[in-house]
Amino acid sequence: YKAIVWLDARTTETVSKLCQGPGGQGRFREKTGLPVSTYFSAVKMKWLVDNVPEVREAVEKKNCMFGTVESWLIYNLTGGKDGGIHITDISNASRYMLLNLKTGKWDEEICQELGLHIDCLPSIRSNSEVYGKVKGFGVLNGIPIAGALGDQHAALLGQGCIEVGSSKNTYGTGCFMLLNTGSEAVPSKSGLLTTIGFKLGANAETYYALEGSVACAGRTVQWLRDNLGFIKDAPEIEALATSVEDTGGVTLVPAFGGLFAPYWREDARAVAVGMTLYTRKEHLCRAALESVAFSTMDVMEAMRKDTGKDLGSMHVDGGMTGNNFLMQLQSDLMGVEVLRAKMPEATVLGAALAAGLAVGFYEKLTDIKEILRKAGGWESFKPSLNANDREIEHARWKDAVERSFGLQHWETEQKKKQAQKKSKL
Repeated sequence: YKAIVWLDARTTETVSKLCQGPGGQGRFREKTGLPVSTYFSAVKMKWLVDNVPEVREAVEKKNCMFGTVESWLIYNLTGGKDGGIHITDISNASRYMLLNLKTGKWDEEICQELGLHIDCLPSIRSNSEVYGKVKGFGVLNGIPIAGALGDQHAALLGQGCIEVGSSKNTYGTGCFMLLNTGSEAVPSKSGLLTTIGFKLGANAETYYALEGSVACAGRTVQWLRDNLGFIKDAPEIEALATSVEDTGGVTLVPAFGGLFAPYWREDARAVAVGMTLYTRKEHLCRAALESVAFSTMDVMEAMRKDTGKDLGSMHVDGGMTGNNFLMQLQSDLMGVEVLRAKMPEATVLGAALAAGLAVGFYEKLTDIKEILRKAGGWESFKPSLNANDREIEHARWKDAVERSFGLQHWETEQKKKQAQKKSKL
């Protein structure tokens, strides 16, 4: 089979069947903080068990080893088949849809429901401790492996969001906004994920977070480049977008494989609303960047509803933050200050900070602020759009989003017709 990636749609039917059971899409949310979605690892594991005989047999014999990327890397770096350790960190574990947030352990009932043996899952460790040492890599042998975090959890730490109420948004292939909720795992009623933030030490306090995950951000720009040929390189989109005053009435909802937070609509598909004969590629490029900012705006609104608090500012990082137009647009639409890290690779920095604490490079969590200050600090974008115009723009986006719902139905109908034609041949 071909490797399953995070945006993989092969698990759509698996999700549909799970959602038909008791509790529907939220059947595991109380324990895991997550809705049933193609996004999470457990669904991909179940798909493998159901569709790949070799995997199913290995699970039955309990000699299958499941894990996300960091598990694979740590296993191989510590010796692989020659004594390699099979672990995951608690932040990545919180993305499996198998972790009980209250206990910090794999939930046996959920594993049984999905046909997954706990014996096949990695041991759960904190984000900052010496897991083992490099083995089998020559001059690297003996170097301690001391930090591991999921991408977004690492960026939360790398942006210095260590206080309750601080938030960050990472703009990559997708878009991921996290809000630090401290020692409290806040249940979301607004379509967000309740997740682990970080745990910096085996006996350290666990920090929790609310997260809003958007499937397509930079991926939309890639689509304009690779599928439509509008640009040759991703950074070119800014010049095209700013060459027109507005989108000419066009609103693009990039629900290519459904919508994640806060909607969780697997049946949604991408729509471009409001096109006329006047519409040019410049308008679509601007609409694509708007879609990223609007999607983040939806997530922040959900965070306000869940916490009852207005968020004072938002830290940002990732490749798309180099687009000044997008950063100013984000600030305008959300009505908050956007702080762009001058050291944009916050994910890498966060992982390094976790490892550094474990090996004594610095002493306490609060030292991170000074480290970030020395790394260059942040650049500020402040809102300039009035509240009334902000509401009008958001209403335009909401209208387009609703038009994307249910469009997977027609995709399914087309597949049925194609299958019927093949059966007649």
